[in-house]
Amino acid sequence: MKIRILILSLISAFAGLGYAVAQNSDMSFFLTSKGPGDGANLGGLDGADGHCQALAESAGAGEKTWRAYLSTSGGGTIVNARDRIGQGPWVSANGVVVATDVDDLHSDDNKLGKENSISENGEAIKGRGDSPNRHDILTGSDLDGMAFTDGEDHSCQDWTSSASDGSAQVGHHDRTGGGANPTSWNNAHASRGCSQSDLQGTGGDGLYYCFAAD
Repeated sequence: MKIRILILSLISAFAGLGYAVAQNSDMSFFLTSKGPGDGANLGGLDGADGHCQALAESAGAGEKTWRAYLSTSGGGTIVNARDRIGQGPWVSANGVVVATDVDDLHSDDNKLGKENSISENGEAIKGRGDSPNRHDILTGSDLDGMAFTDGEDHSCQDWTSSASDGSAQVGHHDRTGGGANPTSWNNAHASRGCSQSDLQGTGGDGLYYCFAAD
């Protein structure tokens, strides 16, 4: 594990020096370039995972098992995003080690942000100040990557609803904006609704994070 982290850190260092880093099987984290297109209705966790897998395969990284960083708390079933994504380390398509493990991911030391929270194709996702703003990222999670236990719906009926009512907790991939925690990548504020137009109307597009769990 330590050797792998060292190798990924060297890749990150070369990327930082301006060397081109080819996308390869080392990629183990990305932000979806697009959502399924039906608001927060992702087809549940299975559908969300499948979308991650399909995007990874299109980018040449489909040999890994991909999981969506999403929590659910409806229907009496509690699923924590942090428990779904493996142990790390995770590296983005530009060769940057964004986190070494789950604790690092949920600490102030992670390398998540607009520069490194990029798509499976290595493309930057538009954020606040860009047009259109797509920085609201679906998570359904609190700051620690846990599901909410307050009895409220924070995941648009466990990622099966695209109705105008309901709500999903979102983070800001560019670490800026409004809400209770504007600089949080996973828990900035609640969405206005669950439909695609609602998500887009408040600075989102139904995007979410994908991690390789193996």
